[in-house]
Amino acid sequence: MDNHYNILFLCDENSARSIIAEALTTTLSHGRFTGYSAGAKPSGLVHEIALEMAKSMGYPIQLLRSKSWDEFSREGAPKMDFIITLCDTALAEECPIWPGHPSTAHWGFPNPADSKIGDDEKISQVFKQVEMGLRNRIELLIDLPFETLNKLQIQDKLHSIHYSS
Repeated sequence: MDNHYNILFLCDENSARSIIAEALTTTLSHGRFTGYSAGAKPSGLVHEIALEMAKSMGYPIQLLRSKSWDEFSREGAPKMDFIITLCDTALAEECPIWPGHPSTAHWGFPNPADSKIGDDEKISQVFKQVEMGLRNRIELLIDLPFETLNKLQIQDKLHSIHYSS
C-alpha cells in the first residue's frame, strides 16, 4: 500500500450512511484517503440531511449520488484498499469479488433514512448519531500506522475499530 488509500462504504440504498461516510473520509483525511460509496440496491436519491451534512463538512455535494456497487467492480474503476459495509442487511449480502482483494470490515449502523424511525426531529437525531459514530470510526482508521502494519494486522484493526469506538 502507498500513502493514499481508497475506501468504499456500502449500504443497501446508498442514500444516507454510506454517503456520510464518503464525505467524512475524504474531508477528515486531508488527502490521505478518498471515500467512495455505493449500494446493493441504490435508491437513486441522496437523502437531503446527508447532503446537508456533507455540505457542512466542505465536501462537494455535486460528487454525491446514489449508485450501484457494480460501478466499483468494473474495469477502470478506482482500486479499493478497503471495503466497509455499514448496514446489518449488507452483512448477510453476497458482495462482489473486488479487484485486488481489499481489506474488509462491517461497521453496522441503523438506517437514519428509515421512515419507521419517527418524526423529522427523531430522524435528525438518528442522522447525528450515525454521523458521530462514523466520524469516530473513520478518525481511528485514518490514525492507523499503515506503513508499519501487514495486511492481516490491517484487517484485524478494521474489525476492532467497530468495537472500540
